[in-house]
Amino acid sequence: MQRAIDKLEPFQRAISKAHLAAAGVSIDSLENPDKPLIAIANSWNELCPGHEPLRQLAAEVKKGILEAGGEPIEFNTIGMCDGVAQGHAGMRYCLPHRDLIADSCEAMIVGEGCFDGVVYMGSCDKIIPGMLMAAARIDLPAAIVTAGPCYDEIKPSESKALRARFLAGEATEREVIEGTLRYYTGPGICPFLGTANTMGCLCEGLGMMLPYGALWPSSTSQRRFSARRTGAAVVDLVRRNIKPSDIMTQAALDNAVALLASIGGSLNALIHLPALADELGLECTWAKVAQTTSHTPVVCNVVPNGDISCINLYKAGGIPAVLKTIEGSLDTSVMTVAGKTMGEELAGDIPVDRSVIRTQDDPASVANGIQVLYGNLAPEGALVKTSAVPAEQHVWSGPAMVFNSEDEAFTAYNENRIAAGTGVVVRYEGPKGGPGMKELHRVTEIMKGIPNSAVITDGRFSGASGGLSVGYLCPEALDGAPIALVEDGDIIRVDLSQNLIELEVDEAELERRRAKWEPVIHENGGRLLARYAKQVGSAKTGAVLR
Repeated sequence: MQRAIDKLEPFQRAISKAHLAAAGVSIDSLENPDKPLIAIANSWNELCPGHEPLRQLAAEVKKGILEAGGEPIEFNTIGMCDGVAQGHAGMRYCLPHRDLIADSCEAMIVGEGCFDGVVYMGSCDKIIPGMLMAAARIDLPAAIVTAGPCYDEIKPSESKALRARFLAGEATEREVIEGTLRYYTGPGICPFLGTANTMGCLCEGLGMMLPYGALWPSSTSQRRFSARRTGAAVVDLVRRNIKPSDIMTQAALDNAVALLASIGGSLNALIHLPALADELGLECTWAKVAQTTSHTPVVCNVVPNGDISCINLYKAGGIPAVLKTIEGSLDTSVMTVAGKTMGEELAGDIPVDRSVIRTQDDPASVANGIQVLYGNLAPEGALVKTSAVPAEQHVWSGPAMVFNSEDEAFTAYNENRIAAGTGVVVRYEGPKGGPGMKELHRVTEIMKGIPNSAVITDGRFSGASGGLSVGYLCPEALDGAPIALVEDGDIIRVDLSQNLIELEVDEAELERRRAKWEPVIHENGGRLLARYAKQVGSAKTGAVLR
């Protein structure tokens, strides 16, 4: 093994080592050619509950690196909390900051030119994907560490009921805060199967995280031990020259899609996995995903698919138990950051609680938990989390009520203008139109209080969203897509049994509307979003920047 720093030109090598020594890195470690320098890319902050524990976990990672004979060097990047950014203009920044994270890691790691491996530390919705993208792009030996889900003391349904009471004017703000702290009991990832826990689980499915690493609960000894073992594992990967490109192969990506389908994970994964595939030069199209989800049963009902949390899934055996359950649907020859194949990892005795993780042939394990819909309203596809849609809404039709922004929809709701049975169309919230592709979780929450309603949008949803919520419509409204031509009162039909979303307006009328159409341009609020709007691509290809 020749370290990156030792490949530098002699004078620059000496200067680089001097600067690192001035920052506190041991001179003996810098001079020892057998001590790899391991970066710790940490998104710790005091704003996001999922990230607050990462400072302590970084200390554990460092112990593992040192014990394995490496030298840890930590730096920080950003990490937004979607929960704080929900329901206002700040949500526009959440998806763009995924790419800022990947870019910042590239700048630090490639720019400094002295690292041999990386431990990426992040917990939440766009941060884990950003770090996976960085790992793929930089391709130094690497692994992912998260904080793990927090414990919940009340059922998800109780938390939802409290929020519904607040919206009905029956609970105070203080009651919502204190009641929610019985659901989010402390620092850690929110306990439902949102994008954060989904992406953590997919890290295991990709082989980029040690077994059980996704769901060891936050603030537990096992979580700390897992972080420590990860630090040591990356040193071993460096010595064996096992890189992310050796782990995140096409087969591993296909495994991750099968895992996503099996747990009924967040639709946002279908933005992040294509973006990751783009970094790797691999394929993850919505059409290919639909082929997998159409025959892969959902084997566990974690909220929003049911009324249990990720802590229940952890207690039932975690992701290794799910992988063992769906082993026949996986390519287990893939390599993992543990230095073993997935097959070797799954060969031992893995206890499984079948009251939580069903077998694939269980009558309750129904396929198509995630669907890609097509039709004249979404010629290039739209996404729906079918596992969270009530059975009575699998075939639905209703009149459209059209809004050109999330804010307009909120105003109509607060003025009691949305009737039962309405298809609420929220457009110009796509990657370019937003700009930034807002997550419309607050809209899906309020619409649950309006019977037989639906949300249809070119924006996206939280992994916690349920009900008939069809989003990610492609093309988006700003591109003059059919969703831009919908008018109040138009009938929209959704038939999940046919993978269909249809606007019941004839083509001649749509052409008349198209001739008069002018795009709605939102104020972007800053240079970052203006630049993002010019560079971002379609949601169906990962909203990647060009």
